[in-house]
Order: sequence, then structure tokens, then C-alpha cells
Amino acid sequence: MSRVVAALFATSIVAALIPSAASAGCYSCYAPPPPCGTCYQQQVVPPQYRTVQETVMVSPRRVIAHRTPAQYRTVMVPRTVMVAPEGVEYEQVPAQYATQEHVEMVAPGYTTYAPVQPRCGACGY
Repeated sequence: MSRVVAALFATSIVAALIPSAASAGCYSCYAPPPPCGTCYQQQVVPPQYRTVQETVMVSPRRVIAHRTPAQYRTVMVPRTVMVAPEGVEYEQVPAQYATQEHVEMVAPGYTTYAPVQPRCGACGY
């Protein structure tokens, strides 16, 4: 009986040390089942972004009114005479623009399935 146990023990050690197809990088080198001719792997496609530059108005066009006081001068006779009446001068200030950048999404990310290349050259699986 001990010879049988020793023989089984030796056989199991030899079977464990023999390199298998899985250790060679070929996992279960059998033909794939008929419904699964090609295998697919899930792939994640990240979202696509772009930088957009646009011109924006920083301050609108405006008009500034400057008041000028009347000017008086004393003439030969001790009397004050108005030389120039009071008035208003208008200053036109144009609108000011600037360029701003912002990032916008062109396409959202999504998940797709793509066919996987065979990993084993011997069996194609």
C-alpha cells in the first residue's frame, strides 16, 4: 500500500512541474465555443474638449459730460463782463473689448465594445 501512495505522490509532483499551456501565455488552448467566434472587450473613450476664444465687451460705449463755467473779465470801466458763457463738452468713450478663453466639451465620454485580438498563436484564442 505504501508503494501505491508513493507512486501517486511522485506522479502528482511530476504533473505539477510539467509546464502547461496556461504558463506559456495561452489560456485554455481549445477552440472557442461556436456562438462566441470573436471576443469583445469593453473600452472607455474619454470625453473630448476644446478651448474656445471669444471676444466679450468689458465696458459699453459711454458719453461723459464736462461742464465749463462761464468766464468773466474786468474791463476798463470797473465793470465785470461775461467773456464766454458756460457750456458743456461731451467726451465720447468707445466700448472696450477683451478676449476670453473657456473650455467646452465637444463630445461626451462613452463606453464601447471592441473585438479583441487572439492571445495565442497556436489556437487563435
